[in-house]
Amino acid sequence: MTSIAVIGAGFGGIAVAHLLRRAGFHDVTIFEKAGDVGGVWRDNTYPGCACDIPAPLYSYSFAPNPDWSRRFPPQHEILAYLRRCVHDFGLRPRLGTEVTAAFWTAKDWKLTFGDGTTAHFDVLIPAMGQLSRPVVPAIPGAADFAGRAVHTAAWDAAIDVTGLRVGVIGTGASAIQLVPAIAPRARHVTVFQRTPPWTLPKPDRRYGRMRRAVNRRLPIVMRGARAGTWLLTVVTGKAVTGNPLARAAVAGVSRLQRLVQARGIRTVTTPDTAMGCKRVLFTGDWYRTLRRPDVDVVTAPIDRITATGVVTAGGASHDCDLLVYGTGFAATEFLTPLRVHGRDGRSLHDEWRDGARAHLGIAVPGFPNMFLMYGPNTNTGNTSVVYFHEAQARYIVQAVRVIAAGGPIEVRADVAATFDAELQARLASSVWAGCESWYRTGTGRIVTNWPGMASEYRARTARLVTSDYTGT
Repeated sequence: MTSIAVIGAGFGGIAVAHLLRRAGFHDVTIFEKAGDVGGVWRDNTYPGCACDIPAPLYSYSFAPNPDWSRRFPPQHEILAYLRRCVHDFGLRPRLGTEVTAAFWTAKDWKLTFGDGTTAHFDVLIPAMGQLSRPVVPAIPGAADFAGRAVHTAAWDAAIDVTGLRVGVIGTGASAIQLVPAIAPRARHVTVFQRTPPWTLPKPDRRYGRMRRAVNRRLPIVMRGARAGTWLLTVVTGKAVTGNPLARAAVAGVSRLQRLVQARGIRTVTTPDTAMGCKRVLFTGDWYRTLRRPDVDVVTAPIDRITATGVVTAGGASHDCDLLVYGTGFAATEFLTPLRVHGRDGRSLHDEWRDGARAHLGIAVPGFPNMFLMYGPNTNTGNTSVVYFHEAQARYIVQAVRVIAAGGPIEVRADVAATFDAELQARLASSVWAGCESWYRTGTGRIVTNWPGMASEYRARTARLVTSDYTGT
């Protein structure tokens, strides 16, 4: 029997574990270092946290949920959905178990756990995601701040913003949800913005009891909603990957939104980067919140943090009681801090010193029987990453079938190199070529984003080409 270790119990780990079990591979163990499943939906509990892709698409195609309360459900509903999937699929993750190292022994993977114990598995599937390690920028004086500082991914439920002067650093996907949620209760909110985001109107709506009853009795309604959402992301996908007509249409809608909602603050909210450099964000209340008299948008660079707040270039001081870092994640540092050693003891960290790379974002030469979920260049700036997870999981199922029938396999170095060259060439000639460093490593490689449409990725992973692999 083929034994399989999955590291991580977020959307990716749950998907691949379930599809493997459904394919007849029952010796699948999920290791999760936290005390609960859910990944980012377990960790991100800040006020206003919700899905920014409509739920019909931001869920498994094989596990539609008729009970969403709205089109863009809040964090607690998504976490409850994942918990329910784990229960319904019969998965039993080993919670509170951190895998610290993995070593290929020439026949299987030896895993070392946080308590020093070890175990062997035939197949290793890291599903640790790109959004698991929060980034707090190194700002001079940060340690001197006398108030409280917190990253959105480490929010403390005990924090009460009522009457506080809150400084929010960043204007990404987290901040655009957080600020409207806390502004009505805070004394004052100061938003420190480096780059204005591209936005689109958020077509949110509540799903009442009648809609939920229809979903349960007529699943075709849910399939229709999923298809409709998919078509919407096709348009936005074409826009961020460079189609002129789609780009003009989506940019026009975004400009119209600012024209209507950002009166008086259009100058500071107009993006100065190409669409697609940062995730296009859905919002219905961001601009209205920024126009509030008790909310300021500061575009001057942060110079330092003091005991009482933030000082920006030019010497302006902004007093704060609470600092919130909405500054994202170390998305380019794949698998950190897990130590992985493949064939002949080679270190994955060393192999990726110039930037992570993997064939189809899944397989790495020199690392037999290891397959990544949400690996290099499988991020999406416009559609549901769960769609990518399902494509990767189905590909991995095929790979495990090959292993079960004939022993270890390893992607050929020339195949992986050809794929990587194609990918980087496409990225260099796309919208991401002009983007700043958040997608890049120190060597300039773009290692997070997929350059094409999600449908292309699904097509390219639909069938495992056995000639791409060699036995070991």
